[in-house]
Amino acid sequence: MNLQDCKPWYSCGEAEAVTAFQKKRNSDNDLVVNGIEIYRMKIDSKVTSRFAHNVITSRAVNRGNAHKEVFFDVELPKTAFITNFSMTIDGITYPGNIKEKEAAKQQYEKAVSKGQTAGLVKASGRKTEKFTVSVNIAAGSKVTFELIYEELLKRQFGKYEMFIKVKPKQLVKDFEIEVNIFEPQGISELEAEGTFITNDLQNVIRKTFSHKKGHISFKPTLDQQRTCENCSQSLLDGDFIVKYDVERTTPDNLQIVNGYFVHFFAPMNLPKLPKNVIFIIDISGSMSGREIQQTREALLKILDDIKEDDHFNFILFGSDVHTWKETLIKATPENLDEARKFVRGIDTKGLTNLYGGMMKGIDMLNAAHEGNLVPKRSASIIIMLTDGQPNVGISNTQDIQTHVKKAIEGKYTLYNLGFGYGVDYNFLEKMALENKGLARRIYPDSDSALQLQGFYDEVSNPMLRDVELNYPENEIADVTKNSFKHFYDGSEIVVAGRLRDINQNSLTVDVKGEGANDALSFTSQQDKEQTAKAFQEQEYIFGDFIERLWAYLTIEQLLEKRISATGEEKDNLTAEALDLSLKYKFVTPLTSMVVTKPEEDENQAAIADKPTEGTAQAAPIVAQASPVHYVHASNPTWYTSVDGDPHFIISVPQKEDAICFNINENPGAVLRLINDPVTGITVNGELIGDKKVNNDAKIQNTYFGKLGIANKHLDLKVTVTPEKITIQNETGKTTFTWLDSVTVQQESLTLIINKKKSLVLSMGSGASFVIVLHQVWKKHPLHRDFLGLYTLESHKLSEQTHGLLGQFFHPIDFAILEIHPGSDPKKPDATMIFKNKELIVTRGWQKDYRRDPEHGIDIPCWFVHNNGAGLIDGVHTDYVVSSLF
Repeated sequence: MNLQDCKPWYSCGEAEAVTAFQKKRNSDNDLVVNGIEIYRMKIDSKVTSRFAHNVITSRAVNRGNAHKEVFFDVELPKTAFITNFSMTIDGITYPGNIKEKEAAKQQYEKAVSKGQTAGLVKASGRKTEKFTVSVNIAAGSKVTFELIYEELLKRQFGKYEMFIKVKPKQLVKDFEIEVNIFEPQGISELEAEGTFITNDLQNVIRKTFSHKKGHISFKPTLDQQRTCENCSQSLLDGDFIVKYDVERTTPDNLQIVNGYFVHFFAPMNLPKLPKNVIFIIDISGSMSGREIQQTREALLKILDDIKEDDHFNFILFGSDVHTWKETLIKATPENLDEARKFVRGIDTKGLTNLYGGMMKGIDMLNAAHEGNLVPKRSASIIIMLTDGQPNVGISNTQDIQTHVKKAIEGKYTLYNLGFGYGVDYNFLEKMALENKGLARRIYPDSDSALQLQGFYDEVSNPMLRDVELNYPENEIADVTKNSFKHFYDGSEIVVAGRLRDINQNSLTVDVKGEGANDALSFTSQQDKEQTAKAFQEQEYIFGDFIERLWAYLTIEQLLEKRISATGEEKDNLTAEALDLSLKYKFVTPLTSMVVTKPEEDENQAAIADKPTEGTAQAAPIVAQASPVHYVHASNPTWYTSVDGDPHFIISVPQKEDAICFNINENPGAVLRLINDPVTGITVNGELIGDKKVNNDAKIQNTYFGKLGIANKHLDLKVTVTPEKITIQNETGKTTFTWLDSVTVQQESLTLIINKKKSLVLSMGSGASFVIVLHQVWKKHPLHRDFLGLYTLESHKLSEQTHGLLGQFFHPIDFAILEIHPGSDPKKPDATMIFKNKELIVTRGWQKDYRRDPEHGIDIPCWFVHNNGAGLIDGVHTDYVVSSLF
């Protein structure tokens, strides 16, 4: 500092002090967001023998001068089980209690009935589940949140991976990630990386490992957290990933502690088994556009990785079933070149004959084995990809499962890939598990091709088949799954069990499997003293970790078996998994965790459930002094729709939430719902009213009594009323009634009528529409029959699409602030920030009638008032048009 820069009334030293004070004050202000400062956040992970125990602690203080709501919002891996959660407010701790789901629900509803508010604790992402809870605290009060979860780290591509989601959403004075790893076999490699890590942050990651111990820490300063100098936004937003592997001097490792054992099996340097792969690909009309393009992309990459000893073939199913070759063929360079030409020409057409495609693939594998066209020592795999539900041939999913299981007879492994959200994922998962495979959802995104290829990479290198790990029956009380169809390169088989005698000192295991050249067979033995010697470093060990690992793995496998079980078997599996979940305090799909404050405190009751891949939840809702209902998981099929009086529902998948609004217009008005000038598709709807006008009502009930769907490029029009469906094109008109069960398959049109219920319509390669028929008693004095419209695969329409529904086919975003009690105690109000506008919205429910036209399913959403004012472009009268077409 130069002397001339100093003010005359204080010294340069004083000026520097003032500047430092101002910088500190600005820095302190940066830490406070909406009156709340998170002054400490730590993610503390201890990993012992692949089993991870994770503690997330967040400490916050209300710097405002009034009550404020503090949110604890974290994401954890889908494979993890929450084991504990607590809130400590001004020194008083409110713990979570894990109970059977129904008992937890009753405790939750009891709290709600007494006027306490609720935090909802469930949501699901691609790899993670979101845990969100909030609490209202007084000015100056402090709160500490602590969440504990555990998981068994899986080995893939030769490494164990631990995934930590980092997203504090604001600058944190004291932020830290600490990971301690202890592996009795010794650690061979250790790495840590983050998707948000810049070059400057790279040096903040501290990593050390020596023999059995590994340590990683990440503790950025405030300035290192900033997106730029003097910015108040945090860089910490992304994935922090730890990867490691262990030393392997033997094919397996057996550990015994306090009457429980865990056995890790991962042999190295085995020759690869030749594989026989049938790719069964859905080419129905719904796969058109980006889906089929990404499928072609992935298959071409997969063809580059197929080994010359492998055999393969492609089966395509739309309305009909087509094969590339009549039988499996060897992956010679010439055959691979021919296969690439075939894949490049794959296009979409027709409906979804999933059963036909599956049976053709199984028959082809059977014929190849019976005719000795494939090596005896080889692994046979079926990979099936679909984006929809079967609707040609046998379409009953239970019947398909029965036929497929009977045809495979345990000989082959079935992997089912469900593309997007239109699939019946539970059906795909059940069918795969019954046939020693698994199901995987492929998310509709720009990286879908990489997801497909990544799955193939996991199963592309089988090393052994029919692997069995056998333990002395007279010494073992319980054991997890110990026979496996395939062992893949870079993976690991894990078996855990409980010994009959807690004092037993040793255990012997016999391992058998079929390799590429010969059978694998060996005996392994471990005694308790060897394990005890390996685990002398107690500071790295958390509790009875092998016992908890056994419980975790047992519950996971019982829940998996439960998916395909029925009747008494399912009841027994459920009871056993529930008992273990409660004993070891795991939040699983059978249990919930409730945090309820004392009755004299009016603040918070919260419930946490474990989502499954076939289900997802609405985004978390928290109200200040009014109850929020317990929300059940529901199928995550994202869509836009208009139904009822007329209620518009706009799904916002990235928020796992929805926005809704009503349009109030007079009977006879025609509304422009969808208009896409690029594909030529338009959808308009004409309103009808009740039979009698209610003069006392401020707003008359109206519904859609007629829908017009057209494609001007194809000169095609479809008119739908509650009485009939009319198709009009250049050749004339065709009319059907709702009493018909009809499938119309033309080059540019697919129409499926489900008698008296609904119809599915698609034109060309555009979106698909589901129209639901609502029928009332014919002699009803007031109501009439009406229609509901649901749009699927709206991404197939262009970016220029508009209309009351169409404008929301493009990605939208919004934020919810200032949630507070509304006029209805069950429906809180809030401020929605949308396109830089502030809208007053109300939390409510609308009905989805696609699967249940009579009763519907409740969909939670944020309701925008006054005909969607501020949400829709312009005003609602801008969408009134002169006629249906």
